[in-house]
Amino acid sequence: MKLATDSMAVNNTKSYSHKKYLVLAIPLIISGISTPILGVVDTAVVGRIPDPASIGGVAVGAVIFNTMYWLLGFLRVSTSGFTAQAEGANNQNEVILSFLWPMILALFFGVLFITLQSPILTIALTLIGGSEEVSSLASTYFSIRIWGAPFILLSYVIIGWLIGMGKVRLALATQIWMNVLNIILDLVFVLELGMGVKGVAYATLIAEVSAVLLGAYVLYLTNREKLANIKVSMLLDNAPVLKMMKMNRDLFLRTVCLLTMTVIFTSIGASMGEVTLAANAILLQIHYIIAYLFGGFANASSILVGRAVGGGNLFLYKRAIILSAQWGLGSAILLSLSLYIFGESIIASFTTITEVKAMSEDFLVWLLVFPIFGFWGLQLEGIFSGATEAKSIRDSICLALLVFLIALWLFVPQYQNHGLWIAFVVFSLSRSFFLSLFIPKLTRAKFINKS
Repeated sequence: MKLATDSMAVNNTKSYSHKKYLVLAIPLIISGISTPILGVVDTAVVGRIPDPASIGGVAVGAVIFNTMYWLLGFLRVSTSGFTAQAEGANNQNEVILSFLWPMILALFFGVLFITLQSPILTIALTLIGGSEEVSSLASTYFSIRIWGAPFILLSYVIIGWLIGMGKVRLALATQIWMNVLNIILDLVFVLELGMGVKGVAYATLIAEVSAVLLGAYVLYLTNREKLANIKVSMLLDNAPVLKMMKMNRDLFLRTVCLLTMTVIFTSIGASMGEVTLAANAILLQIHYIIAYLFGGFANASSILVGRAVGGGNLFLYKRAIILSAQWGLGSAILLSLSLYIFGESIIASFTTITEVKAMSEDFLVWLLVFPIFGFWGLQLEGIFSGATEAKSIRDSICLALLVFLIALWLFVPQYQNHGLWIAFVVFSLSRSFFLSLFIPKLTRAKFINKS
């Protein structure tokens, strides 16, 4: 078995080069960055409306949808992992089923969100709060965009499937189409037609629906023969469906832990005053952009690891981990240096308020160390997702959350907001440390035990 594996490794050495890794990673990075950029454009467009409550209404509505969809982000991640493994094993029926199973799940949750829209909106507005006018505008925004729920969740599956197949340019094109159309419609509906918050909501809804319909049509045209081979009995096969459900469950719990950490962080920051809250919000936005950058590398690692696991190739699996570590560390160092040099200018682009700028600069030091401490955890999540092993991701993030809570108790009373950021950095480091401990177990489960 060892000789066979080594022979396979020699034949495939060139397949996992730095060039191949970057060919996958760069479009995925661009695709990821387009998400926060789109949010900036939405805010800028609605910010031209004279009524400041409009900004708050869109912001509150966006928070509700971001939370809903973030919790179901596992649809993209799991689809990518299972598809990459099926492609690596050259199992064409499994490749198609890796799309159809999560597609059914996405449609189910999308219809469920539409059905439960009234209680979801009521609970969300009660938790978030805000003035009566802001809540009214948020309700208007929500009542329009909610009809896109099945489509946006289905887009997660389409993007995940394309990523798993290694068709990253098509995945990028789909997202660029949606984002560009959204921006154009924002400008037309809001600035030209004066539709206000309704215009922003309709622009997003139309862009989401059109992108999914276009993507689904392209996938159908290119996979008609493969789809014809799928029988209903294959869709009802218990074993793979249960495996997918278990992974989705673990990824969902992982997201709940991340959301819990973010809510606690924001809540404690808010208790320290409006200036501290605003400064933390700016730094968190910069952190999200950094995380999206690493997400591109993590997705590339997921594809390569998934193919290696699907093909039973231990050499390529190890090679994917090495490439992930090298590009992750290199990017982390570059990002930290960039923040050190351009940090003040970046902060200035977010606000003109002197007090907020000054406080953001005071706490920027913690964001400088975040890429170094946090990159490996983000990269490892891509590796474990590609191997469709989410239990370790769930366990490590739960442990990191526990460490975060302990750090809050130790440092916040004495160091206030510095203590809050210390806890955040400790969380990121713990996330990297705990998940790295599961790598030997993952290797044994996917290769050595099977051999």
